[in-house]
Amino acid sequence: MLKKLNPLLHSELRLAIMSLLVSIQKADFTLIKEKTEATAGNLSVQITKLEEAGYLKVKKGFKGKMPQTTCIITKKGIDAFEQYVEDLKGYLKL
Repeated sequence: MLKKLNPLLHSELRLAIMSLLVSIQKADFTLIKEKTEATAGNLSVQITKLEEAGYLKVKKGFKGKMPQTTCIITKKGIDAFEQYVEDLKGYLKL
């Protein structure tokens, strides 16, 4: 029996954000925006959804006089991502 894929990670943009963070642990908003080619507004909404789920932490601060938002993947986020990948592999073995 196939497991249901995590709907939070099944979104293309949220999956891209998580894939990036799994590999580098943390990234600032600008880097994530550049790598995902998402609009700032959409990216902000998707990051909030991942933060509310406990998959990442968001730290806001300043770099010089410029505001800086940094996203850091959590253990829960890594576990959810790894489970998603395993569940997806189940679909590929059909």
